[in-house]
Amino acid sequence: MRTIRKGPEPTSLTEYRLTPGADYENYADKDTLREYLVREQRGLCCYCLSRIRPERSAMKVEHWHCQANYRAESLQYSNLLGACMGGEGEIPEFQHCDTRKQDSTISKNPANLEHRVEDTIRYLGDGRIESTDPTFDGEVNNALNLNSPFLINNRKSALNSFAEFLAKKQGTRTRKELEKQLLLWNGESETGDLKPFCQVVVYYLRKRLARG
Repeated sequence: MRTIRKGPEPTSLTEYRLTPGADYENYADKDTLREYLVREQRGLCCYCLSRIRPERSAMKVEHWHCQANYRAESLQYSNLLGACMGGEGEIPEFQHCDTRKQDSTISKNPANLEHRVEDTIRYLGDGRIESTDPTFDGEVNNALNLNSPFLINNRKSALNSFAEFLAKKQGTRTRKELEKQLLLWNGESETGDLKPFCQVVVYYLRKRLARG
């Protein structure tokens, strides 16, 4: 999970929200909304960081505060995120992110800078993810199921591939090169989509650089 910095909302959403009786289900310009969400999230799911695309079949519009319990926030852009399909159609054990969360309430919103989600998340060498916040750690495992076998394997694969890259290429283990890689994986040296599960590599690089 990584911090999402929300940008301006679609004009169509701003205008529709002023319509008497407006609700999310009848908002007609969801195609544009998906494009905005994917762009500001750099092509990654708000929770697991797998690839999403601005198509109805390739992502979901997630309401961090669910529509069932927070109707007043259903059209608030700060409450809207882009999520992966999350194993839709699979048994609950294999579902994750919005598909698993459904109407559950979780304590941290990756798009709320005050929640500082990156500061509470740790990535382990075996591909698991955990939070230093006990409440959020329970939500990561239960409401979001971010330690499903599918996600564990993908995070571990991303980290192993990067470790192999460092081992094979000469000069990649200098501090200067590690700092360059951190900028690249964290999306600070270029624009556009980030690599899926990039945050596991970012976490690894930050720890390695902190050791000096």
